[in-house]
Amino acid sequence: MEVGKLTESLEGEKAVLVGVIVQNQSEEEANDHIDELEFLARTAGAITQKKFMQKLQMVNSKTFLGTGKIQEVKKYVVENEIDMVIFDDELSPAQLRNIERLLEVKILDRSNLILDIFASRAQTSHAKTQVELAQYQYLLPRLTNMWTHLDKQKGGIGMRGPGERQIETDRRIIKDRITLLKKKLIDIDKQKTVQRGNRGQLVRAALVGYTNVGKSTIMNALSKSDVFAENKLFATLDTTVRKVVIENLPFLLTDTVGFIRKLPHQLVESFKSTLDEVREADLLIHVVDISHPNFEDHYRVVNETLAEIDKTEKPTILVFNKIDAYQYVKQDEDDLSPKTKENYTLEELKKQWMTKMDNSKCIFISAEEKTNFEELKHVIYDEVKTVFQIRYPYNNLLYKDNYE
Repeated sequence: MEVGKLTESLEGEKAVLVGVIVQNQSEEEANDHIDELEFLARTAGAITQKKFMQKLQMVNSKTFLGTGKIQEVKKYVVENEIDMVIFDDELSPAQLRNIERLLEVKILDRSNLILDIFASRAQTSHAKTQVELAQYQYLLPRLTNMWTHLDKQKGGIGMRGPGERQIETDRRIIKDRITLLKKKLIDIDKQKTVQRGNRGQLVRAALVGYTNVGKSTIMNALSKSDVFAENKLFATLDTTVRKVVIENLPFLLTDTVGFIRKLPHQLVESFKSTLDEVREADLLIHVVDISHPNFEDHYRVVNETLAEIDKTEKPTILVFNKIDAYQYVKQDEDDLSPKTKENYTLEELKKQWMTKMDNSKCIFISAEEKTNFEELKHVIYDEVKTVFQIRYPYNNLLYKDNYE
């Protein structure tokens, strides 16, 4: 069995995307989810040919979609020689098996696609180990699908047993590998804990946020480093820590992996050690892409994920990035209907969010254009200084001498 990426390279493969609109979900929200899935597919190298959406009370337990819609997808797949179909939710092993039999092409779900991207992005031994563990945990309950080719063989003596034995052999191998990877991560975690302990008394700040909001660009600008930044999802997987000095005040700045809605639970589990940087941070810098139509939803997803990672409240600076890309739709003066979020100007959004937050901890910038960047540095400086003064009330005057 091949170890590593669960899927072959998706580069240049033609894909069809499938999503559903369920109860308590608006059509706009569902479309945003499938647009994000398209971005994920493009990040993996696939070419999206068509998107299918279906409104359902609840997903079909056997085929995810209704009978008519799955036949519609099949017809399009056959007529257009589609290579794979990607579903916007995680499919159960039974659903995956049934859909593969019906469509007779490669089937991926959102979790599998994200795991594939993580596998291609991982650079360090730590990240590779975490991704491999998540992949095996995803693969284990779906092993039966690896042997569907046996279904096409005629029955007879010797045909059923070997397949079953092979599945059991693979299952045992994967369980052993999972155990080994978990032990390896424990050893790496111990090393990371020692490294964090060796950082001394420096205040730690962590950049957090949805994927592709510009955290690495901000990291590069503040630390004058060259952390990889790209307009693709999950450009950064490996945690990067840099020493930053603002007005002779040094602190440690961490760039963390971006969050995303419907993040596979296997990844959350295996990346817990990486997210320890968030747990142990003294200050969070929450970056939001203000130019995204659903930035409020992204803000909520990140806050919910942070609450799962760490229950303690930390001082947080809210940074709205990409103001240079923000656009709004001017509402007609004769339109008496309530304003929607796309009808607010940037200034109106500023007033709204600064009312919600402490004015001193909410800032609007463009990391790309360096707009309001000096103001951002000043806000970070004040927060880092406050953290240090609370932690070391008797050492404030010695701060510069100790750490320069």
